[in-house]
Amino acid sequence: MPLLNCPARAPLGALPRRLRRTRLLIIGCGDVGLRVARQSSRGDAGTRLYALTSQASRCEALRALGITPLIGNLDDAASLRRLAALAPRVLHLAPPPQHGEGDPRTLNLLRTLSRAQAVQRLVYASTTGVYGDAGGARFDETRPTAPASSRGQRRVAAEQSIRAWALRQGVVASVLRIPGIYALDRPGGHPRERLLRGTPVLRDEDDVHTNHIHADDLARICRAALWRGAPQRVYHACDDSALKMGAYFDLAADLCGLPRPPRISREQARVQLSPMLLSFMSESRQLDNRRLKDELRVALRHPHVRSGLVA
Repeated sequence: MPLLNCPARAPLGALPRRLRRTRLLIIGCGDVGLRVARQSSRGDAGTRLYALTSQASRCEALRALGITPLIGNLDDAASLRRLAALAPRVLHLAPPPQHGEGDPRTLNLLRTLSRAQAVQRLVYASTTGVYGDAGGARFDETRPTAPASSRGQRRVAAEQSIRAWALRQGVVASVLRIPGIYALDRPGGHPRERLLRGTPVLRDEDDVHTNHIHADDLARICRAALWRGAPQRVYHACDDSALKMGAYFDLAADLCGLPRPPRISREQARVQLSPMLLSFMSESRQLDNRRLKDELRVALRHPHVRSGLVA
């Protein structure tokens, strides 16, 4: 299916040159992508926003936010053709498929962008799961990747494809390694729902260190990386919180006026919890985010989950 503009938009060539100089294409315009768009509309005068969507039903909502929607599908390379020369800046937020070892969606996107060589900067939203279990150690972005899950392996494959492509194309590509995203207004993104279900957490001696970022801060990090990210550079897109998972949910419960979750042993968790939840409870790490502050010059509005959970 060819890539189509949704109706009622002027063609790209009709835009004044001053507006054509600053164009941003968002791939995977879900919750975080919409936050990036809203912030860009307020703070980046002259930026023209485009978003790839596979759902025609989303066009009206995207257009209402000042985004030009484009219909295409990362699983269908032929539908992406017009993306090649569309924008000098690309924010890639789309996840890999849920199976396999690689990320064919990212490969389809990169092959498309190679045709026109119009992209100057690309920012890829990866995951801190690429590190696997660090035994609770604190570390910076120089730590080698060691994914323990197929989910993490697919992200490593995407990162490697992007960095190799960027070297060949002369593109400034930056990678954001993102931990747990939360926000009160993010669908499924606040611990309140889990607390209401009464899902248990690990007892302290079995617990793991986790990392977090508020969705609005993540959107600001994405925008900073699109303008200030260094070539081939990785950034930890996390806040300053240093909490174990149980302490995070205890804090959330106290702030919400809800009972704290029950504590169980790791042996009990293997019986009671889903494999997906267990996988998150099997990786412990503490991320150093100094590079985020020093190089991208991001001042977090929610440096600790205490403020972000009630924002």
